[in-house]
Amino acid sequence: MAYIWSYMKKYPLTLVGSFLGSIIFVIVNLGLPTILAKIINESLINEDYSSLWQNISWMFVLVIIGLLGNILNVYAGSRITTSVVRDIRNDMYRKIQNYSHQEYETIGVPSLITRMTTDAFVIMQYTEILLRSALTPVLMIAGSIILIFLNAPSLSWLLFSAIPFIILIFSVIITRSRPLSQQLQVVLDKINLSARENLTGLRVVRAFAREDYQVKKFGRANDEYANLALRLNKLMGSAQPLFAHVLMWVTVITIWSALGPLEQGSIQVGTILAFTEYLFHALFAIMMFSQIFMMSPRALASANRLKDVVSMPISIDPNSEGVKRTSRQGYVEFKNVSFAYPDEPEFEAIKNISFQAAPGQTTAFIGSTGSGKSTIIQLVPRLFDVTVGAVLVDGVDVRDYNIKSLRDKIGYVPQKINLFEGTIRENLQFANKDLSESEMDHAIDVAQAGDFISGLEKGYDSFLSEGGSNFSGGQKQRLSIARAIAKKPSIYIFDDSFSALDYQTDAELRRRLAAITTQSTVLLVAQRVSSIVNADQIIVLDKGEIAGQGTHEELLAGNKIYQEIAESQTNEGEVD
Repeated sequence: MAYIWSYMKKYPLTLVGSFLGSIIFVIVNLGLPTILAKIINESLINEDYSSLWQNISWMFVLVIIGLLGNILNVYAGSRITTSVVRDIRNDMYRKIQNYSHQEYETIGVPSLITRMTTDAFVIMQYTEILLRSALTPVLMIAGSIILIFLNAPSLSWLLFSAIPFIILIFSVIITRSRPLSQQLQVVLDKINLSARENLTGLRVVRAFAREDYQVKKFGRANDEYANLALRLNKLMGSAQPLFAHVLMWVTVITIWSALGPLEQGSIQVGTILAFTEYLFHALFAIMMFSQIFMMSPRALASANRLKDVVSMPISIDPNSEGVKRTSRQGYVEFKNVSFAYPDEPEFEAIKNISFQAAPGQTTAFIGSTGSGKSTIIQLVPRLFDVTVGAVLVDGVDVRDYNIKSLRDKIGYVPQKINLFEGTIRENLQFANKDLSESEMDHAIDVAQAGDFISGLEKGYDSFLSEGGSNFSGGQKQRLSIARAIAKKPSIYIFDDSFSALDYQTDAELRRRLAAITTQSTVLLVAQRVSSIVNADQIIVLDKGEIAGQGTHEELLAGNKIYQEIAESQTNEGEVD
């Protein structure tokens, strides 16, 4: 409740509107049976038709006021509900933008999606119930009790005898639904994970003809969710018929109890009718109020999951007050750097790495799979923080930078290409929103992507589906490289970014790239020796440590690991 209130209180005027709508709703719903009792007891029995029409006129007025009040209540409630959920999602998304890889791995991408969609929707439903079932029922219960004591105090015991039964029903339901609600959201994460894995790996699934296996795997998670949801819905669904049953018994007992006073003339027909209405409104209001508690377990589970996202400590501080400008541009230095991933702190992915890279130079990293190549370059844009030592960019420790300013210096092409749904133009402008047409042409030309783009009917305005799945691997790599070039950074990072290119395209791209990076530092991870033969320095990695450092010729002459890599690729025809 405190979590939701922290967002609701941002809209005081709308809350006041909802409060006024609730008051009007209560006045109208209790006023109509009061006037009806007056009509029966006074106007009809005494055949006083002038007061009859007067009372009917008041009923019309109340109905119109009630309509306006209901519109105000619904509008204010909807406005607050949608605003609260919008703000929650915006806050979550802003926080996620500051997450490091560690936070993403801790929660998991499927769970983050579930929280931002389903959990936020649960909060929206709960906020709506809160506005509808908190203030209005309290006012209705208070008003009904007052009118019952004013009009039929002898029958008031019926109300108080029914309340314990209703409270007992909802207490049992709430107690049993709490663990089910928590389990339901966890299982929903599993469904999301299963669906996401299947959709992103659809080609692999089809290639291995494992559709049936995936269907069964999803079906198991879906069945688990369906069973939990069925149990929860049975519990929730039992509230309404049980309440109706209690209300029917109370109505029958009310009429039976009123027969004696009615025969004695101590109570009138209209009063009995009004009492029944007051009793119904009071008990119905209790049921509505109980819905808050019924919905609370699931809302509490969702709220805690949402708070976990927003309140999770960031392992990499964005350092908003950090260094934003430096006099030097493009210098990278590793000083005795060691690093262990957070989930495996006892295992160092890289150990005691030291090197320098300057503008106009290309520094390449090569080694076997798992040797730490990608780990090293991910420390430069501070995707992770070093465990030991320091990474310096332009003479400043990356941890001392304002993280946005640090990353503005870097053009990064990751190993796994990430293109966004939209046009080619929009993907290129992602790196530089002020990118001109000529600058776009130049970036595309250097990245060797001009030929295939010119062959597209809409050129730069051609559409890319999610992840660029409607383009080949080589085309996606070239577009990703063009995006980095369009940024005009002082440091280029290529994480095995030429692997999907043929040798001729690779060679031409590297030649053109060398011409535009004379004032920039290039850090290059490669698997092919042919991609790094012209690098100013090549760092050979083995089991997270530097096993050799020098030019292609120097390493080829005196480094056994590099010789083995080059020889294996020469035998396969991969080295010129």
